[in-house]
Amino acid sequence: MNSIKLITSILLLHLLASCNHHNEHQGHLDSTFLVSSPYKSDTSIVKSYVCQIHSYRHIELRSQEKGYLTGVFIDEGDFVKEGTLLFQIMPSLYEAEVAKAEAEAQLAKIEYDNTKSLADSNVVSINELLMAEAKLNKAKAELDLAKVHLGFTQVRAPFDGYIDRFRVRPGSLVDEGEWLTSMSDNSKMWVYFNVPEAEYLDYQSQMINTDSTMNIELLMANQKIFSHKGRVETIEADFNSETGNIPFRATFPNPKGLLRHGETGNVLIQEPIENALIIPQKATYEVLDKKYVFVVDEDSVIRPRNIKIASELPHLFIIEEGLDENDKILIEGLRKVKKNQKIKFEMMEPKKSIKNLDLYAE
Repeated sequence: MNSIKLITSILLLHLLASCNHHNEHQGHLDSTFLVSSPYKSDTSIVKSYVCQIHSYRHIELRSQEKGYLTGVFIDEGDFVKEGTLLFQIMPSLYEAEVAKAEAEAQLAKIEYDNTKSLADSNVVSINELLMAEAKLNKAKAELDLAKVHLGFTQVRAPFDGYIDRFRVRPGSLVDEGEWLTSMSDNSKMWVYFNVPEAEYLDYQSQMINTDSTMNIELLMANQKIFSHKGRVETIEADFNSETGNIPFRATFPNPKGLLRHGETGNVLIQEPIENALIIPQKATYEVLDKKYVFVVDEDSVIRPRNIKIASELPHLFIIEEGLDENDKILIEGLRKVKKNQKIKFEMMEPKKSIKNLDLYAE
Protein backbone atom coordinates (compact mmCIF):
# COMPACT_ATOMS: atom_id res chain seq x y z
CA MET A 1 0.00 0.00 0.00
CA ASN A 2 2.79 2.36 0.92
CA SER A 3 4.58 1.47 -2.31
CA ILE A 4 1.50 2.42 -4.32
CA LYS A 5 1.29 5.79 -2.56
CA LEU A 6 4.99 6.44 -3.20
CA ILE A 7 4.69 5.63 -6.92
CA THR A 8 1.60 7.85 -7.20
CA SER A 9 3.43 10.77 -5.57
CA ILE A 10 6.40 10.43 -7.94
CA LEU A 11 4.07 10.39 -10.95
CA LEU A 12 2.27 13.52 -9.72
CA LEU A 13 5.57 15.36 -9.19
CA HIS A 14 6.80 14.39 -12.64
CA LEU A 15 3.54 15.54 -14.21
CA LEU A 16 3.73 18.85 -12.35
CA ALA A 17 7.34 19.40 -13.45
CA SER A 18 6.46 18.62 -17.05
CA CYS A 19 3.60 21.12 -16.94
CA ASN A 20 5.87 23.79 -15.49
CA HIS A 21 8.54 23.13 -18.13
CA HIS A 22 5.94 23.27 -20.88
CA ASN A 23 4.53 26.53 -19.52
CA GLU A 24 8.02 27.99 -19.22
CA HIS A 25 8.94 26.93 -22.75
CA GLN A 26 5.62 28.23 -24.03
CA GLY A 27 6.33 31.52 -22.24
CA HIS A 28 9.67 31.78 -24.09
CA LEU A 29 7.92 31.13 -27.39
CA ASP A 30 5.31 33.76 -26.63
CA SER A 31 7.97 36.37 -25.67
CA THR A 32 8.77 39.21 -28.04
CA PHE A 33 12.51 39.77 -28.45
CA LEU A 34 14.38 42.89 -29.44
CA VAL A 35 16.19 42.72 -32.76
CA SER A 36 18.31 45.31 -34.52
CA SER A 37 20.96 45.69 -37.22
CA PRO A 38 24.60 46.73 -36.98
CA TYR A 39 25.02 50.49 -36.70
CA LYS A 40 27.17 51.91 -39.49
CA SER A 41 29.09 55.04 -38.58
CA ASP A 42 32.45 56.78 -38.65
CA THR A 43 34.14 56.32 -35.30
CA SER A 44 37.55 55.98 -33.74
CA ILE A 45 39.34 53.55 -31.48
CA VAL A 46 42.05 54.21 -28.91
CA LYS A 47 45.22 52.17 -29.10
CA SER A 48 47.41 51.90 -26.02
CA TYR A 49 51.17 51.38 -25.90
CA VAL A 50 53.34 50.90 -22.83
CA CYS A 51 55.90 53.70 -22.70
CA GLN A 52 59.02 54.91 -20.93
CA ILE A 53 59.27 58.60 -19.99
CA HIS A 54 62.64 60.35 -20.26
CA SER A 55 63.78 63.89 -19.63
CA TYR A 56 64.50 66.02 -22.66
CA ARG A 57 68.04 66.33 -21.29
CA HIS A 58 69.30 63.85 -18.70
CA ILE A 59 73.04 63.91 -18.03
CA GLU A 60 75.62 62.63 -15.58
CA LEU A 61 77.64 65.31 -13.78
CA ARG A 62 81.24 64.16 -13.34
CA SER A 63 84.34 65.71 -11.81
CA GLN A 64 86.95 67.07 -14.19
CA GLU A 65 89.72 67.20 -11.60
CA LYS A 66 90.98 64.92 -8.85
CA GLY A 67 90.77 66.02 -5.22
CA TYR A 68 88.74 66.09 -2.02
CA LEU A 69 85.13 67.22 -2.25
CA THR A 70 85.04 70.22 0.07
CA GLY A 71 81.59 71.65 -0.66
CA VAL A 72 78.10 70.53 -1.71
CA PHE A 73 75.81 73.53 -2.16
CA ILE A 74 72.53 71.87 -3.20
CA ASP A 75 70.38 68.96 -2.05
CA GLU A 76 68.99 65.95 -3.83
CA GLY A 77 65.82 66.81 -5.75
CA ASP A 78 66.53 70.56 -5.88
CA PHE A 79 65.63 72.60 -8.92
CA VAL A 80 68.63 74.74 -9.91
CA LYS A 81 69.26 77.41 -12.48
CA GLU A 82 71.96 77.30 -15.15
CA GLY A 83 75.34 78.32 -13.70
CA THR A 84 74.47 77.47 -10.08
CA LEU A 85 77.49 76.22 -8.10
CA LEU A 86 76.80 72.59 -7.17
CA PHE A 87 80.09 71.05 -5.96
CA GLN A 88 83.50 72.35 -4.94
CA ILE A 89 86.60 70.15 -5.24
CA MET A 90 89.60 71.20 -3.11
CA PRO A 91 91.02 74.20 -5.05
CA SER A 92 94.21 74.89 -3.06
CA LEU A 93 96.61 73.12 -5.40
CA TYR A 94 95.06 74.72 -8.47
CA GLU A 95 95.02 78.19 -6.88
CA ALA A 96 98.75 77.79 -6.23
CA GLU A 97 99.31 76.81 -9.84
CA VAL A 98 97.43 79.90 -10.98
CA ALA A 99 99.54 82.12 -8.71
CA LYS A 100 102.73 80.52 -10.05
CA ALA A 101 101.59 80.97 -13.65
CA GLU A 102 100.67 84.62 -12.98
CA ALA A 103 104.16 85.28 -11.58
CA GLU A 104 105.84 83.64 -14.58
CA ALA A 105 103.64 85.61 -16.96
CA GLN A 106 104.51 88.82 -15.14
CA LEU A 107 108.24 88.03 -15.33
CA ALA A 108 107.96 87.23 -19.03
CA LYS A 109 106.20 90.57 -19.56
CA ILE A 110 109.01 92.46 -17.86
CA GLU A 111 111.61 90.66 -19.93
CA TYR A 112 109.68 91.38 -23.11
CA ASP A 113 109.34 95.09 -22.29
CA ASN A 114 113.08 95.39 -21.56
CA THR A 115 114.02 93.52 -24.74
CA LYS A 116 111.67 95.69 -26.81
CA SER A 117 113.24 98.84 -25.38
CA LEU A 118 116.72 97.57 -26.29
CA ALA A 119 115.56 96.49 -29.72
CA ASP A 120 114.09 99.93 -30.37
CA SER A 121 117.57 101.35 -29.57
CA ASN A 122 119.21 98.74 -31.84
CA VAL A 123 121.08 97.29 -28.86
CA VAL A 124 119.70 93.78 -29.41
CA SER A 125 118.60 92.01 -32.56
CA ILE A 126 115.03 91.55 -33.67
CA ASN A 127 115.40 87.80 -33.11
CA GLU A 128 115.94 88.33 -29.38
CA LEU A 129 112.79 90.43 -29.29
CA LEU A 130 110.82 87.66 -31.02
CA MET A 131 112.14 85.10 -28.55
CA ALA A 132 111.07 87.30 -25.62
CA GLU A 133 107.62 87.70 -27.20
CA ALA A 134 107.26 83.93 -27.64
CA LYS A 135 108.26 83.39 -24.01
CA LEU A 136 105.59 85.89 -22.93
CA ASN A 137 102.91 84.20 -25.04
CA LYS A 138 103.84 80.80 -23.57
CA ALA A 139 103.56 82.18 -20.03
CA LYS A 140 100.12 83.64 -20.82
CA ALA A 141 98.94 80.30 -22.24
CA GLU A 142 100.14 78.46 -19.13
CA LEU A 143 98.28 81.00 -16.97
CA ASP A 144 95.08 80.44 -18.97
CA LEU A 145 95.49 76.66 -18.60
CA ALA A 146 95.97 76.96 -14.84
CA LYS A 147 92.82 79.06 -14.60
CA VAL A 148 90.90 76.41 -16.58
CA HIS A 149 92.02 73.69 -14.16
CA LEU A 150 91.04 75.91 -11.24
CA GLY A 151 87.62 76.42 -12.83
CA PHE A 152 87.21 72.65 -13.10
CA THR A 153 87.22 72.45 -9.29
CA GLN A 154 83.78 74.10 -9.38
CA VAL A 155 80.98 71.97 -10.83
CA ARG A 156 78.15 74.20 -12.03
CA ALA A 157 74.73 73.46 -13.52
CA PRO A 158 74.93 73.39 -17.33
CA PHE A 159 71.19 74.16 -17.65
CA ASP A 160 68.03 74.62 -15.57
CA GLY A 161 66.98 71.30 -14.08
CA TYR A 162 66.52 68.90 -11.19
CA ILE A 163 69.33 67.30 -9.18
CA ASP A 164 69.28 63.54 -8.73
CA ARG A 165 70.78 61.39 -5.94
CA PHE A 166 74.32 62.21 -4.81
CA ARG A 167 76.95 59.59 -5.62
CA VAL A 168 79.56 61.18 -3.32
CA ARG A 169 79.54 63.07 0.00
CA PRO A 170 81.59 66.01 1.33
CA GLY A 171 85.08 64.84 2.23
CA SER A 172 85.15 62.13 -0.43
CA LEU A 173 88.30 61.83 -2.53
CA VAL A 174 87.07 61.96 -6.12
CA ASP A 175 88.97 60.96 -9.21
CA GLU A 176 88.92 62.73 -12.52
CA GLY A 177 85.74 61.67 -14.33
CA GLU A 178 84.00 60.33 -11.19
CA TRP A 179 80.17 60.38 -11.22
CA LEU A 180 78.90 63.02 -8.78
CA THR A 181 75.17 63.09 -9.56
CA SER A 182 72.70 63.29 -12.46
CA MET A 183 70.66 66.21 -13.67
CA SER A 184 67.40 66.37 -15.63
CA ASP A 185 65.86 69.09 -17.76
CA ASN A 186 62.14 68.32 -17.44
CA SER A 187 60.80 71.30 -19.37
CA LYS A 188 59.67 68.79 -21.97
CA MET A 189 59.68 65.00 -21.92
CA TRP A 190 60.58 62.38 -24.47
CA VAL A 191 58.22 59.39 -24.36
CA TYR A 192 59.37 56.18 -26.05
CA PHE A 193 57.02 53.37 -27.11
CA ASN A 194 57.16 50.42 -29.54
CA VAL A 195 54.78 50.04 -32.48
CA PRO A 196 54.18 46.81 -34.47
CA GLU A 197 55.01 46.87 -38.18
CA ALA A 198 51.41 46.81 -39.43
CA GLU A 199 50.42 49.74 -37.21
CA TYR A 200 53.55 51.61 -38.22
CA LEU A 201 52.51 51.31 -41.88
CA ASP A 202 49.00 52.58 -41.04
CA TYR A 203 50.49 55.50 -39.15
CA GLN A 204 52.86 56.43 -41.97
CA SER A 205 50.03 56.23 -44.52
CA GLN A 206 47.90 58.53 -42.41
CA MET A 207 50.74 61.01 -42.01
CA ILE A 208 51.42 61.03 -45.76
CA ASN A 209 47.74 61.57 -46.55
CA THR A 210 47.17 64.32 -43.97
CA ASP A 211 50.70 65.82 -44.03
CA SER A 212 50.70 66.32 -40.27
CA THR A 213 51.99 64.86 -37.04
CA MET A 214 49.84 62.76 -34.74
CA ASN A 215 48.61 64.21 -31.45
CA ILE A 216 48.60 61.67 -28.65
CA GLU A 217 47.70 61.45 -24.97
CA LEU A 218 49.58 60.04 -22.00
CA LEU A 219 47.89 57.83 -19.42
CA MET A 220 49.98 58.14 -16.26
CA ALA A 221 50.60 55.43 -13.67
CA ASN A 222 47.74 56.76 -11.50
CA GLN A 223 45.34 56.07 -14.43
CA LYS A 224 44.82 59.79 -15.08
CA ILE A 225 45.35 61.51 -18.41
CA PHE A 226 48.25 63.98 -18.49
CA SER A 227 46.94 67.50 -19.02
CA HIS A 228 49.02 68.22 -22.14
CA LYS A 229 48.95 66.37 -25.44
CA GLY A 230 52.12 65.20 -27.14
CA ARG A 231 53.29 64.80 -30.70
CA VAL A 232 55.13 61.98 -32.41
CA GLU A 233 58.25 63.67 -33.77
CA THR A 234 60.75 60.85 -34.27
CA ILE A 235 60.71 57.25 -35.48
CA GLU A 236 63.89 55.21 -35.21
CA ALA A 237 65.54 53.90 -38.35
CA ASP A 238 65.26 50.15 -37.90
CA PHE A 239 62.79 47.52 -36.74
CA ASN A 240 63.73 45.14 -33.96
CA SER A 241 64.16 41.83 -35.78
CA GLU A 242 63.18 39.85 -32.67
CA THR A 243 59.97 41.67 -31.74
CA GLY A 244 58.93 43.13 -35.11
CA ASN A 245 58.47 46.54 -33.47
CA ILE A 246 59.92 49.95 -34.18
CA PRO A 247 60.45 52.60 -31.46
CA PHE A 248 58.52 55.88 -31.66
CA ARG A 249 59.41 59.00 -29.69
CA ALA A 250 56.76 61.52 -28.71
CA THR A 251 57.42 64.90 -27.08
CA PHE A 252 55.20 66.25 -24.29
CA PRO A 253 55.42 69.75 -22.78
CA ASN A 254 55.88 69.61 -19.01
CA PRO A 255 55.56 73.21 -17.77
CA LYS A 256 54.63 72.28 -14.19
CA GLY A 257 57.29 69.58 -13.86
CA LEU A 258 54.80 66.84 -13.03
CA LEU A 259 56.56 64.23 -15.16
CA ARG A 260 59.97 62.99 -14.09
CA HIS A 261 62.70 60.99 -15.77
CA GLY A 262 62.19 57.22 -15.54
CA GLU A 263 58.39 57.18 -15.14
CA THR A 264 56.21 54.74 -17.04
CA GLY A 265 52.73 55.03 -18.51
CA ASN A 266 50.68 54.30 -21.60
CA VAL A 267 50.56 56.29 -24.80
CA LEU A 268 47.01 56.60 -26.17
CA ILE A 269 46.53 57.13 -29.90
CA GLN A 270 43.14 57.64 -31.51
CA GLU A 271 42.71 55.86 -34.83
CA PRO A 272 39.76 56.92 -37.02
CA ILE A 273 37.65 54.22 -38.68
CA GLU A 274 35.30 55.03 -41.55
CA ASN A 275 31.98 53.23 -42.03
CA ALA A 276 32.48 50.96 -39.07
CA LEU A 277 29.85 48.30 -38.29
CA ILE A 278 29.08 48.54 -34.57
CA ILE A 279 27.04 46.18 -32.40
CA PRO A 280 26.45 45.97 -28.64
CA GLN A 281 28.73 43.53 -26.84
CA LYS A 282 25.68 42.09 -25.10
CA ALA A 283 24.42 40.83 -28.50
CA THR A 284 27.30 38.35 -28.66
CA TYR A 285 28.16 35.09 -26.95
CA GLU A 286 31.30 33.00 -26.92
CA VAL A 287 31.97 29.36 -27.75
CA LEU A 288 35.53 28.02 -27.60
CA ASP A 289 37.07 31.50 -27.85
CA LYS A 290 34.95 32.40 -30.88
CA LYS A 291 32.33 35.13 -30.96
CA TYR A 292 28.81 34.46 -32.21
CA VAL A 293 25.56 36.35 -32.69
CA PHE A 294 22.05 35.13 -33.38
CA VAL A 295 20.93 36.28 -36.85
CA VAL A 296 17.19 36.34 -37.58
CA ASP A 297 16.39 35.05 -41.08
CA GLU A 298 13.42 35.81 -43.34
CA ASP A 299 11.30 33.18 -41.58
CA SER A 300 11.98 34.70 -38.12
CA VAL A 301 14.22 31.78 -37.25
CA ILE A 302 17.42 32.55 -35.33
CA ARG A 303 20.68 31.12 -36.67
CA PRO A 304 24.07 31.34 -34.93
CA ARG A 305 26.76 33.10 -36.93
CA ASN A 306 30.47 33.38 -36.20
CA ILE A 307 31.82 36.93 -36.32
CA LYS A 308 35.30 38.44 -36.24
CA ILE A 309 35.93 41.46 -34.04
CA ALA A 310 38.10 44.26 -35.43
CA SER A 311 38.22 46.42 -32.31
CA GLU A 312 36.55 46.89 -28.98
CA LEU A 313 34.96 50.00 -27.48
CA PRO A 314 33.29 50.30 -24.09
CA HIS A 315 30.20 48.03 -24.35
CA LEU A 316 30.57 47.83 -28.15
CA PHE A 317 32.30 45.75 -30.80
CA ILE A 318 33.44 46.90 -34.24
CA ILE A 319 32.86 44.06 -36.69
CA GLU A 320 35.52 42.98 -39.18
CA GLU A 321 33.80 39.95 -40.72
CA GLY A 322 30.52 38.03 -40.44
CA LEU A 323 27.85 40.74 -40.61
CA ASP A 324 26.61 43.50 -42.87
CA GLU A 325 24.40 46.44 -42.09
CA ASN A 326 21.23 44.70 -43.35
CA ASP A 327 21.50 41.68 -41.07
CA LYS A 328 19.05 41.40 -38.17
CA ILE A 329 20.62 40.29 -34.90
CA LEU A 330 19.14 39.41 -31.54
CA ILE A 331 20.28 41.99 -28.99
CA GLU A 332 18.49 40.76 -25.85
CA GLY A 333 17.42 37.43 -24.40
CA LEU A 334 20.21 35.34 -25.86
CA ARG A 335 19.97 32.84 -23.00
CA LYS A 336 16.24 32.35 -23.47
CA VAL A 337 16.42 31.01 -27.00
CA LYS A 338 17.98 28.15 -28.89
CA LYS A 339 19.39 27.96 -32.38
CA ASN A 340 16.92 27.30 -35.20
CA GLN A 341 14.07 28.52 -33.00
CA LYS A 342 11.34 30.69 -34.48
CA ILE A 343 10.72 33.83 -32.46
CA LYS A 344 8.53 36.87 -32.31
CA PHE A 345 10.54 40.05 -32.38
CA GLU A 346 10.35 43.80 -32.37
CA MET A 347 12.70 45.67 -34.66
CA MET A 348 14.67 48.53 -33.14
CA GLU A 349 16.60 51.17 -35.09
CA PRO A 350 20.36 50.47 -35.01
CA LYS A 351 21.23 53.89 -33.59
CA LYS A 352 18.58 53.58 -30.90
CA SER A 353 19.83 50.15 -29.88
CA ILE A 354 23.11 51.61 -28.72
CA LYS A 355 22.05 55.07 -27.60
CA ASN A 356 22.44 54.18 -23.93
CA LEU A 357 25.87 52.68 -24.44
CA ASP A 358 29.26 54.43 -24.52
CA LEU A 359 29.76 55.14 -28.21
CA TYR A 360 32.63 57.11 -29.72
CA ALA A 361 30.98 57.79 -33.03
CA GLU A 362 29.86 60.90 -34.80
